[in-house]
Amino acid sequence: MERRLLARNKVSTVVYLSVPGGRFHRCRAKNLSAMGVFLEIKAMGLPAGTVVNLVFAVTLGSTIRLHRRRAIVTHINDRGAGLLMQGRPRSSRKEVAGG
Repeated sequence: MERRLLARNKVSTVVYLSVPGGRFHRCRAKNLSAMGVFLEIKAMGLPAGTVVNLVFAVTLGSTIRLHRRRAIVTHINDRGAGLLMQGRPRSSRKEVAGG
């Protein structure tokens, strides 16, 4: 039985994950909604309930936009982790010129 409030879309986007104060780990988002994301990650020892920082690297032409969100790990399995995003996205965005 599906419990999600919003449908998720299949994606393949680079995401950087960190525990507050920790280093970033590169992973890949496999599906995404306005409230949640499933990330392919290797075992990092993150139990359900862990608060993490996410940075989505979205390429738009020759520009890479970084979107930062805070999320809570809701479940972990052998394929990755499901996360529930918190609050509204931060308004500060950095752009990196591609080339």
